[in-house]
Amino acid sequence: MKLRILLCLLAGVACGLAIILWPGESASLREAKAVNPYETELESVIAASERAEALRELMAATPQNQRVAMSYLLVNMPDFDREGMDLELLKENVEYATLVREKYSWAKSLPEDVYLNDVLPYYVVDEVRDPWRKELYELFSPAVDTCATMYDAVCAVNANIPRLTGVDYNTKREKTNQSPRESMRQGMASCTGLSILLVDAYRAVGIPARFVGTASWHDNRGNHSWTEVWLDGAWRVTEYYFPSKLDHLWFMPDASKATADDRNYAIYATRFGKADDWFPMVWADETEDGPVENLPKWVGAENVTEHYQELAYEQYTRHMEAGTHTFIRIAGYKDAAHVEHSDDRVAMGVDIFHGTEQMGGGLTAGPLRDMNDVFSVLVEKNRDYELRYYNAAGELQRQSVSLGEEPVTVSIFLNK
Repeated sequence: MKLRILLCLLAGVACGLAIILWPGESASLREAKAVNPYETELESVIAASERAEALRELMAATPQNQRVAMSYLLVNMPDFDREGMDLELLKENVEYATLVREKYSWAKSLPEDVYLNDVLPYYVVDEVRDPWRKELYELFSPAVDTCATMYDAVCAVNANIPRLTGVDYNTKREKTNQSPRESMRQGMASCTGLSILLVDAYRAVGIPARFVGTASWHDNRGNHSWTEVWLDGAWRVTEYYFPSKLDHLWFMPDASKATADDRNYAIYATRFGKADDWFPMVWADETEDGPVENLPKWVGAENVTEHYQELAYEQYTRHMEAGTHTFIRIAGYKDAAHVEHSDDRVAMGVDIFHGTEQMGGGLTAGPLRDMNDVFSVLVEKNRDYELRYYNAAGELQRQSVSLGEEPVTVSIFLNK
């Protein structure tokens, strides 16, 4: 009996030494998972891929300090990208995302999930997959290298992006969802293209950013897109043409009328990878009049409507109570000789600027609206503003407005 117990003890010791000195597969897997939490899921994804061999070669060539990032992308990317996108683009994306993560103090201090979801991704929505990251890093790193904080870096990117990229707002752009290279090639983009470009410029220097928008404003005048940055633990609102303060954007009165439980009028922020909701990419509807539920659903999203309603209520109620703001009212007409009757009025798109900062925008009232219904924008008193709109010939018109203490009504004309 004693001999049997002794033999069992010796066998146990031998097994323990074997595990320590010669780890089996299970120990190796445990070690890999401790270093890379996506290893097991990655193997499953690669095994199911039609180009599994190329993906394994990609992982084998990925430096150790980039393996978690590469694994995260491969696990969470859309299937069509995993099967078809340029893997060299993916390598460059991870390489430069890792570079800024290690270079900038604000990127070093990011929570891992924020870095993975809002700095690392190689796309924003459904734009062409460009190798934008290296190019935008080289453009913007000189502007942020001397910045001490993330907020300083945000300001540096915003202040320099039109000059460094050569891109300005223009609805004559080739398409809505332009990639950074498409926008820079043309020197123009509409709000969706500008927002994609700004998100990527932020990410290129380690600033977490995401794309935000609505399928339509409350008055059905179309969609709008903008950007948020993650700063001091919260998402803050900004846009391509830098506002004087974060969270203070020209469309806040419209955002206050968004409807959280109606996908046509709700506000969404994109999320890379797995998400509980999806972003309504209205530009993907070639007919432009189909149901929103028929849009592609593969871009993840979070419904942020209530946050915008709260921001808008606080901002505009407070301004009115303080007596610091009043209205510019804008009426659109066919021409200067026809301004008396309802059928003289024209629904015209108009934007209001103070310097380079956009303060508001929308449509003037058309012929079927009450004559007392005039498009209005709440702005700060005792400042100079500029109205921008296009005439019937497609020419950009600029009209100056000097605002004092009282509201003013301004007429704009479709025809000269």
